[in-house]
Amino acid sequence: MRVGFIGLGTMGQPMARNLVKAGHEVHVWNRTTARAKPLVSAGAKLARTVAQACEDAAVVFTMVADDAALIDVVSGADDQPGIAEALGEGDVHVSLSSISTELSARLDEAHRDDGQHFVAAPVFGRPEAAEAAKLTIVAAGEDAALARVQPLLEVMSQKVFLIGSDPPAANLVKLTGNFLIASMTEALAEAFALLRKKGFDPKQFLEIVNGTLFRSPIYESYGTRIAERQYSPAGFKLSLGLKDVRLVLNAADRATVPLPLASLLRDRLVSAMARGKGDLDWSALAQLIAEDAGLVDR
Repeated sequence: MRVGFIGLGTMGQPMARNLVKAGHEVHVWNRTTARAKPLVSAGAKLARTVAQACEDAAVVFTMVADDAALIDVVSGADDQPGIAEALGEGDVHVSLSSISTELSARLDEAHRDDGQHFVAAPVFGRPEAAEAAKLTIVAAGEDAALARVQPLLEVMSQKVFLIGSDPPAANLVKLTGNFLIASMTEALAEAFALLRKKGFDPKQFLEIVNGTLFRSPIYESYGTRIAERQYSPAGFKLSLGLKDVRLVLNAADRATVPLPLASLLRDRLVSAMARGKGDLDWSALAQLIAEDAGLVDR
């Protein structure tokens, strides 16, 4: 199938590469063209504009940082047409990004008005999972659109959850999932800081609790990163983690659901940003907690 792929960051690049490996004709675009070069060497086609990435593509994927970046590529910028104008009638725009539920609803309506389809398919997993095609994807959209894109999503993942026809629901699942990961990071980091202050090895503690109290690959992955104090390079930047916590709080406000822990996490992440940690992995929240405990964590 001929597909477009827009956004070639640490997640988008390996996801697009897996589509190429599966034999699809993938036309790639990124604001920084150099990011596309490894994919072109692997067999992808370079699109000079967003519109070129959409040309004759039955499905166009976007994997961009936030709402503003997605609005730019959908609406167009610098006098260049965006996805909304370039995509053909009946074609599908699949958003893989963590975006607000409000934008997801607006895009769904706008694409319908243009005779197109919109599928929200945000992903769980870090860059190494994207490389190995072991992401978990939560997708929502019209049945016909989901049927068309599901085989493509399966190329990039180990599991695809189809959760219905309402795209914002998939984005809400993603945001609440990231809220849980951030909450886990805060709890682990607090526990590790206490143990380190008393001379106990956090790695041994992680082995104990993740082997007896619970078993979670998320605890294993983030716990190991925190215990080893490996916050760079970032698999998911702390600044993006703050963005997602703010988005889940906005969704909770709209639903009149108090999320006191999410409010705490927002303040913790803002404090980390103020200390210059925005480009570190979002597990660097643990570095902030260690510093608050008087520990050297660099």
